[in-house]
Amino acid sequence: MASNLPRVMLHADASNFFEHEILPFIRRQHEQDGQPDWPARREAWNNWTDSLCKDGQISDWQYANWSHPRCCGD
Repeated sequence: MASNLPRVMLHADASNFFEHEILPFIRRQHEQDGQPDWPARREAWNNWTDSLCKDGQISDWQYANWSHPRCCGD
């Protein structure tokens, strides 16, 4: 439950962090041809939000209900 967390991370904050801090690595690894690799982006988002949940930075509900950010093609 988000109320049990010391600080609640909003989806917008998580999306912004992902786009600026994580996505550049995905682009270098999987998009050398300049074409977005949507599955790689979505998998990276899922893996990252899973780690946020396991570390107690987001709630189980947030992890289960957040959609992919726009930079992941959704």
